[in-house]
Amino acid sequence: MKSFDVITDPLYVPKKFTALDRFFLRFIRDERDLPFVYFTILISFTLIPLAVLLFWPGIPTWLWWSAAVTYLVLNNGIFKGPFLLMMHCTAHRPFFKKEYNFWNYYHPWIIGPFFGQSPDTYFTHHLGMHHAENNLPDDESCTMPFQRDSLRGFLTYFGVFLFTGIYHLSMYFVRKRRKKLLYRSLRGELLFILGCVGLCFINWPATVVVFIAPFLISRAVMMMGNWVQHAFIDPNDPGNSYKNSLSCINTIYNRQCWNDGYHIAHHERPAMHFTELPIYFKDNIDEYIKNDAVVFDGIHYLHIFAYLMTKRYDLLAKHFVNIGNRYKSDEEVIAFLKSRTRKCPPEVITKYTPAYA
Repeated sequence: MKSFDVITDPLYVPKKFTALDRFFLRFIRDERDLPFVYFTILISFTLIPLAVLLFWPGIPTWLWWSAAVTYLVLNNGIFKGPFLLMMHCTAHRPFFKKEYNFWNYYHPWIIGPFFGQSPDTYFTHHLGMHHAENNLPDDESCTMPFQRDSLRGFLTYFGVFLFTGIYHLSMYFVRKRRKKLLYRSLRGELLFILGCVGLCFINWPATVVVFIAPFLISRAVMMMGNWVQHAFIDPNDPGNSYKNSLSCINTIYNRQCWNDGYHIAHHERPAMHFTELPIYFKDNIDEYIKNDAVVFDGIHYLHIFAYLMTKRYDLLAKHFVNIGNRYKSDEEVIAFLKSRTRKCPPEVITKYTPAYA
């Protein structure tokens, strides 16, 4: 177990702006989002030229493979996490000012497909459905019916999402009578699929590297993230964000991915800027204590996923933050965590399942 001492995750520190900073600040809504501008430029001038090179006819085989390996490493090993969470931030808080609103389409429609993100489906799934339902049974990515330390459970969860996710999301919007979100979801998914099919006739190896492999990896990563973020659920109060989510503090992941570890705070205040999340955590620590919130120090979602799949509760307990000195030993922590990863009973799921006419 760990005690709660200090927070080392990034906060906003005002700085003296350069001339280039001031130029970009004319277009964006929040000066704290300035790092997004430079990261977007970096991606645009690395991944997109590499993608063009991979589709270029007649390039030497050695050059193609060099570009393919570089693209896959940059896309999936270096840029993917920060980009997906940057897109997450700008989905919750529009990036550009109203008069430059057309630039807000750049992430989901231009760069997103290179990371396997079909246009607009992230927004419709995450904001239109997931936050609205908060992992309760009407949430199509709900983790309640699964044993959340089970690899078989996760593979079932991921398989259902991968092969039928767009169908279930569409049916959700049909039930909710949200036609605009239904249209945006289907449009983005179908355009991406049809685009990949068409590009396969032009250059199928390049299409696999540039779009299809990132698509499969992104969907796996997103589902692993959601699985972990909602792995520790109190079946007596599954709609409580403090009791159905977790927080990861003091981890390098938060520096790389815009404080994404603060998932409880994010569900409580979805529009809060990422630099404010550690402050919210500290200011509301009594709420975390009162609700038996799950907090880990020094590890992030991929660590937790691996520990759950291998049932290494001892390692989870090692990094568990004993806020409020609730527990006397690692054994007590392990018992508590195991109680939160059990499949929710059918009567609990039924209780929170909406009835539709």
